[in-house]
Amino acid sequence: MSFPSWIDQQIAEAEKRGVFDDLPGTGKPLPNLGEGDHGQVWLRDYLRREGVSSEEFLPAPLKLRKQRERLAENVHHLRSEDEVRDAVKELNRLIVDARRNPEGPAIFVPLANQDEMVARWKAAHEAKPAASPVTDSASGAGISPASGAGAGATAEGGPPSRRGWWRRRRRLRRP
Repeated sequence: MSFPSWIDQQIAEAEKRGVFDDLPGTGKPLPNLGEGDHGQVWLRDYLRREGVSSEEFLPAPLKLRKQRERLAENVHHLRSEDEVRDAVKELNRLIVDARRNPEGPAIFVPLANQDEMVARWKAAHEAKPAASPVTDSASGAGISPASGAGAGATAEGGPPSRRGWWRRRRRLRRP
């Protein structure tokens, strides 16, 4: 008896005994079957379970580009013009450091425009005071949209604003 025929015989006997009946997942598709890179599935699943973002594996220039985009999107969350200028200076310092000591592929990262970021911040903060407070019909008291959302909530009713990533990073880098 050859080895493959012995394996086939063992499988056939197990099927007759009903070992393969009522297994969990019977009739369901295999997970992650649509992905083309099956060799790294275990690594992706492990990183997802551990809560590691995929951004951690990007080369330094691409991380800086993402930080630049994130700053442009979230500049309206900063409290003052000085904070905006400090954040842009810190990001530009990181970009210049990356240009001096390149790591990874040679990808050009443009500096963040300080005046453009300040203009975005001013535009976002000029639009905020234009919202008129809602009047409570029972008491006649003026209630702002943020007052019912809890302490520290934003005017849009979202979660409380948090310090920017550049503040945490600067604090960690200080000796």
